[in-house]
Amino acid sequence: MATVLAIETSCDETAVAIVKNREVLSSIIVSQIPVHRQYGGVVPEVASRQHLETINDRIAQALKDADIGIAEIDGIAATCAPGLVGALLVGLTAAKTLAILHNKPLVGVHHLEGHIYASYLSAPDLVPPFLCLLVSGGHTSLIYVKDCGKYETLGETRDDAAGEAFDKVARLLQLGYPGGPEIDKLALLGNPKVFPLPEGKISLPSGGYHPYDSSFSGLKTAVLRLVQKLAREGVEPLPVNDIAASFQDTVARSLTRRAISCALDYGLSTIAVGGGVAANSGLRQHLQTAAESHNLRVIFPSLKFCTDNAAMIACAAADHLDRGHTSSLTLGVRSRLAITDVMQLYI
Repeated sequence: MATVLAIETSCDETAVAIVKNREVLSSIIVSQIPVHRQYGGVVPEVASRQHLETINDRIAQALKDADIGIAEIDGIAATCAPGLVGALLVGLTAAKTLAILHNKPLVGVHHLEGHIYASYLSAPDLVPPFLCLLVSGGHTSLIYVKDCGKYETLGETRDDAAGEAFDKVARLLQLGYPGGPEIDKLALLGNPKVFPLPEGKISLPSGGYHPYDSSFSGLKTAVLRLVQKLAREGVEPLPVNDIAASFQDTVARSLTRRAISCALDYGLSTIAVGGGVAANSGLRQHLQTAAESHNLRVIFPSLKFCTDNAAMIACAAADHLDRGHTSSLTLGVRSRLAITDVMQLYI
């Protein structure tokens, strides 16, 4: 497999990595969370500026950590869709510059495809076909992975993504940003049985939706009403640990039920999980237990490769490069692009 230097700047992490044969030679991730925390979320213009200020140093550091010269790199990759347009432009422009200066092929990578490939880093023996449960701040999808670049979306969220729901509930509970890690931390101290919360109700299969779609806006509203009810009753202090545990358990059960059902219905023996919510302890426990009872294999990326990182982008790019897939130097960035349209990125 090719050796690839990849850049990931789709949101608020400036990341550069070098991967060879699914082995991570270096992985640099600089988070902007401290910068955006004061706003309670990512500010696109601020994110772009931060990427611009740090990208050159991160590229140099990745090469140094890998103890490799640019001549030994087979291709240069960058996330080009989906994501924040300004942020994506910083990474793609840097990648194009390196490709031109050093006469290397350019490989544009779909961000969600990168999350699929994060599982290859922890399980190099993984081969399609398999089901990917992709859960992050912006996406909650069940993706049938048929081969490199060949995907079918079997289910997705109708409203809030799972990670988005975590952030919104964390805000209701006056916790820090990002909400996922904060809720996970408190959930370990709480009792998930104290407050029964409803899973999202989906009419199956109507309105053109997939039978494995998810919904989290109703659950978020249920938590809001619970908090308001406890406040009216004068409950102090608010039982934040139990609320967090009940919410997290409901999300984990909902995702697990749909993923297991989908895998069994399609005859797939492996479920790979990707995205920031893949780091959630509740989801890991529920899905692993359920999978074992159905003789299914579940693969979780290591925690450092659950959130946005360039190693997963490099891994995906290396597979494409080995198959002769390269991108034009006129490639642009896109705020949105369906995972099923990945091959549009290549010549």
